[in-house]
Amino acid sequence: MRLPVAAVATAVLLAGCSSGQPQDELMVTTDPVAATAARSPAPTAEPAGRVLPAEAASAVAVTGSTLAVATDAGVDLYDLAALDKAPRSVALPGPVETLTVDGADLLAAVPTKNQVVRVDTASAATSEVGVQGAPAAATPFADGTIVAVRESKGVAVLTDGTVTKNLSGGLLSADRVFATGDHAVVLDHLRNAVFRLDMAKGSVEEGLRAGEGATNGVVDRFGRVLVVDTRGNSLLAFGLDPLLLRQRYPVPGAPYGIAYDAERDLAWVTLTATNEVVGFDVAGGEPEERFRFPTVGQPNSVAVDPADGRVVVASANGGGVQVIAP
Repeated sequence: MRLPVAAVATAVLLAGCSSGQPQDELMVTTDPVAATAARSPAPTAEPAGRVLPAEAASAVAVTGSTLAVATDAGVDLYDLAALDKAPRSVALPGPVETLTVDGADLLAAVPTKNQVVRVDTASAATSEVGVQGAPAAATPFADGTIVAVRESKGVAVLTDGTVTKNLSGGLLSADRVFATGDHAVVLDHLRNAVFRLDMAKGSVEEGLRAGEGATNGVVDRFGRVLVVDTRGNSLLAFGLDPLLLRQRYPVPGAPYGIAYDAERDLAWVTLTATNEVVGFDVAGGEPEERFRFPTVGQPNSVAVDPADGRVVVASANGGGVQVIAP
């Protein structure tokens, strides 16, 4: 089933709305609250694959043969080729909200300490960059890094470990940032929209509504940003050149975590209301479900190993880290 898509590429303010209605067409309410993962019920099915004991995880990522799991204490680095071995633990200055792969390194956003930490997965060495305003997510772009800075309501550009530019305009909150080729967008949880970034001008440009409550996203090899609409139970696909909502596909179960396997064109989405992870083939005109597995409880985070297609799901309530071979 494919639902109608939006083709409006500009964000404008509504001049005359009835009393009590949002004055901003991108907003779903006049008193916005960021969408969050659904509170999962106790698991009723045995999780698929193998479950490793672990503390509550806030993010998970795979780079090379390393599986990284972020907890309140830092990041645990597992060897995917030897999961029986104890992980290497890397202490970080505070709880990590997101982990992003940058080659063999990881970018860890630590909003409570106003830092973005780069973790070398080979040596476990770290380097920190101060980014004021609660950095919530970071991703590589061109020769540097761009950072969604929540409380500053903008995007910082890092070059050689220094903030060299700040982009702002029209945001209520900057929570996730995505880049593909020469294009980048920022996801605003409060305004509930994605906004195009003009890196040359140093500005936040037009935006598009992102469902009823978008939370996370990932870039695919077709140059799209796939965004999960947790409140709206949908998977959204945005084209960036120009900024257009190209697909909206129903995904019941409060989708939250998302990862993308570029080798197999599979988007893996966790369902926090049902303790499941679903694999969608996204290479065609609309997503097609290929896999569905029961997971650990509160499956807020997911990652995929592109080498062999293994899927990693991490529990946010201490249920462990699950490794599935589809």
